[in-house]
Amino acid sequence: MTTSEKVAYLKGLAEGMGVQEDAGQGKLFKVIIDILEDLALDLADTKDSLVEVTDGLEELGDDVAELEDEFYDYLSYDFEDEDEDEELDDEDEEDEDYDGTVFYSLQCPGCGYKLTVSEDILDEEDFECPECGYKIDLTSTELEEIDFEDEDDESED
Repeated sequence: MTTSEKVAYLKGLAEGMGVQEDAGQGKLFKVIIDILEDLALDLADTKDSLVEVTDGLEELGDDVAELEDEFYDYLSYDFEDEDEDEELDDEDEEDEDYDGTVFYSLQCPGCGYKLTVSEDILDEEDFECPECGYKIDLTSTELEEIDFEDEDDESED
């Protein structure tokens, strides 16, 4: 029997006994029964809320357990093997992409713009600076061969 049912039984019992609400003790019993009725309703609401909170906590607990599993799976993953595989793949890609073309660095005498040109350009006697339009004489200009492997090593540091 719930608390609300017990209060209803008490109310019916008081009515069956003929307790008069306008007499001294009758007023007291009526007030006590009304207070008990309000408390029973409040208690029922509190129980409902507690059930909702408990269900929510169980769902959160399940979600946290799932996240923990994913986290520990992530931590146990061997990233060193993956890094080695990626390095090997990168080296393979670099080897496949490299076509043997040699590049040179030079500075435009007109504007000082630093240029990178392929060895195919060297077959020509001169060419125009893309920055200022100055005709660069390739036969008299100082050229410096670019070693891209050295640049890769520097960028990794």
